[in-house]
Amino acid sequence: MKFILNILWLVLSGFWLALGYVLAGIICCVLIITIPFGIASFRIAGYALWPFGRTTVERRDAGAGSLIGNVIWIIFAGWWLALGHIVTGLVLCVTIIGIPFGIANFKMIPVSLMPLGRDIVPTDEPFAAR
Repeated sequence: MKFILNILWLVLSGFWLALGYVLAGIICCVLIITIPFGIASFRIAGYALWPFGRTTVERRDAGAGSLIGNVIWIIFAGWWLALGHIVTGLVLCVTIIGIPFGIANFKMIPVSLMPLGRDIVPTDEPFAAR
């Protein structure tokens, strides 16, 4: 079932959302100091491309650096990506078939705003990273 949901997700919104994350990652990798943001963006691009069967968990070893990095991320890239999830989620919620995909978009907003200090794990192992 996860495979079918992921294929439908890919067709309806996953490709475009992942493309946005890849673009943000490329822009972030231009400067040396923002490479960690680029790596986080590429990681989330894979999650945005194929989200069903995976979830995000907080890392216990994330500290003040992740907090500061997330604040910088929100200012420069996070709110654009979150806005993309909001718009895509609203458009998908117009149809009955798209409602689960719209809800999945809304669930991705927190990780698009604060990607640092989070790991993406399979749903059958949500506590494996802790």
